[in-house]
Amino acid sequence: MVSVDSISVIYGNFELLNSISFLINPRDRIGLTGKNGAGKTTLLKLITGLQKQTSGKITMPSGTTIGYLPQNMNVADDTTLLNETLKAFGGLKRIEKQIENATLDIASRNDYESESYLVLCDKLNDLQDEYRIKGGNSYIAETEQSLTGLGFERKEFNIATSQLSGGWRMRIELAKILLQKPRLLLLDEPTNHLDIESIEWLELFLKSYPGAVMMVSHDRAFIDSVTSRTLEISLGKIYDYKVPYSKYIELRRERREQQMAAFNNQQKMIEDTEQFIERFRYKNTKAVQVQSRIKQLDKLTRIEVEEEDNDSIKIKFAPAPRSGAIVIEAEKLSKSYGEKSVLHNVDIIIQRGEKVAFVGKNGEGKTTFSRILMDEIDFSGTLKKGHNLRVGYFAQNQDDLLDESLSVFQTIDNVAIGDIRTKIRGILGAFLFMGDDIEKKVKVLSGGERSRLALIKLLLEPYNLLVLDEPTNHLDMQSKDILKQALLLYDGTLIVVSHDRDFLDGLVEKVYEFRDKKIKENIGGIYDFLKSKRLKSLRQLEKKSKAERKQTAEKGMSETKKVYLQRKEKEKMLRRLKKELTTTESDIEILENRKEELVTILCNPAGTEDIADDGSIYMEYETLKEDIDRKMADWERLSHEIELKNEGRE
Repeated sequence: MVSVDSISVIYGNFELLNSISFLINPRDRIGLTGKNGAGKTTLLKLITGLQKQTSGKITMPSGTTIGYLPQNMNVADDTTLLNETLKAFGGLKRIEKQIENATLDIASRNDYESESYLVLCDKLNDLQDEYRIKGGNSYIAETEQSLTGLGFERKEFNIATSQLSGGWRMRIELAKILLQKPRLLLLDEPTNHLDIESIEWLELFLKSYPGAVMMVSHDRAFIDSVTSRTLEISLGKIYDYKVPYSKYIELRRERREQQMAAFNNQQKMIEDTEQFIERFRYKNTKAVQVQSRIKQLDKLTRIEVEEEDNDSIKIKFAPAPRSGAIVIEAEKLSKSYGEKSVLHNVDIIIQRGEKVAFVGKNGEGKTTFSRILMDEIDFSGTLKKGHNLRVGYFAQNQDDLLDESLSVFQTIDNVAIGDIRTKIRGILGAFLFMGDDIEKKVKVLSGGERSRLALIKLLLEPYNLLVLDEPTNHLDMQSKDILKQALLLYDGTLIVVSHDRDFLDGLVEKVYEFRDKKIKENIGGIYDFLKSKRLKSLRQLEKKSKAERKQTAEKGMSETKKVYLQRKEKEKMLRRLKKELTTTESDIEILENRKEELVTILCNPAGTEDIADDGSIYMEYETLKEDIDRKMADWERLSHEIELKNEGRE
């Protein structure tokens, strides 16, 4: 479907992509992976045409549609949530307007037999067929289904998009792209702003999507579940693995071992050759051999191996001072923002050493409760904190507390103690601060870089309770693995607010679900929780009768859609009645003409030979009169029904 042929991208003396080639097939599910800065986002932009390659070409069949979701985008906020999402159906909206205009035109005319009237009727039928084929009868229901799947509630459909955060606006853009059903979906970190339930919905949607999908994602469980092919960008080259991400990791390790063996062998050969050249460079008897070896080295294609992964870097949290046995105890805790209640009469106990996850849809109170623990917002009810509690808190705005005058290295050097000081550069590299990045001032860092730096700083200070709110949002998979290993070794109490199932798997032994203003305790890991949720959902589904499901489906259809469908059905019925009336009038005319012919024959029997001896002409005449009477009755009925329809009294 899409052919990428010998693409290169060069910035000055730096070659980001070096003559890469691959195909995207119609039903592919591709995970695009590689280190930060390897060129993943650049490749997506090249395919969409948003960026031009230095050389090579990208070809695709004419009419191929592409939907692209970038990590960040500028959006206009001038309408409501539902209306903004419905912009995905611009083509259908135009057909709707054409149908409306044609219908009004037909209703205003009475020249039912004219050629222009019949042409207009044919045009209307064609438009209605096109509208139906393109999903005109179901697009509003599909829109509502997609929005609820991505975490919006129906009562929010009419709120202004200007009231939504950037994360929720990105969900709208994702919904619009999915609803357009392009032949190729290109998604850059689509799960960054989704909760667990929305991620699972998107997972199921993409698995059954009729087109091709290519995505960049640091959510290992998500990309492993959706994709069946992995493209890795490494040192400007592309490596194509026809397997999901988890299997790719194994194959990549094998390939790297082979690369390292070949690299080491080549380095040994180069070293031996250079020693030979240096040893005999000035001996005339060896001049030919020396020149031959020099040419051999010049022609040699050097094997490159990507820098060693940071998996080997072991980071350990500072020892946690001992706290009381009960770390957090809340009784009848409630929190409201004006008239909106977020938490109501919540009871929860977290004990020393527990590692727990806070999960639930966005807006259900996870971050609110975390901020209550940090004494950042007021509440009603009781909250008791354990003895000698020292709390470390990571939130998306935690980077605001960094000293902007310091460099990246100085920020960490100021809190590192003991042996950890010798590992600062390795730790910074593990969290994507490479080379000269460590000398950057905090004030020039991007939002993602500042968040990563705040996380490292938190990691090195002595706390006995860590509250981490979405700590993995700006980390790649290797960095997440390093952080997870450090948290597994952490000897304090841990609360993690996260939607990353792979990160939570094996890290937490208890899950607190935030739903309907309550917090429900679930013993077990994240996949135990998800399994129980699916079973509950199935049982609830089984309890619904067929009538209830029908009622729910009907309720899901907006009133606007119902009114439109009723009007459309009325117009369709009116056109059918008028067509029947025209046919009936034509039939009456034919019958009347034949009747006149028979009257002429019967009135002048001597002048014609058409009268048979058996009296059949008399029988035909009587039958004609009956047929005309019947057709006239039909004509009166149809005329009456059309009159009622036009007056709106049907």
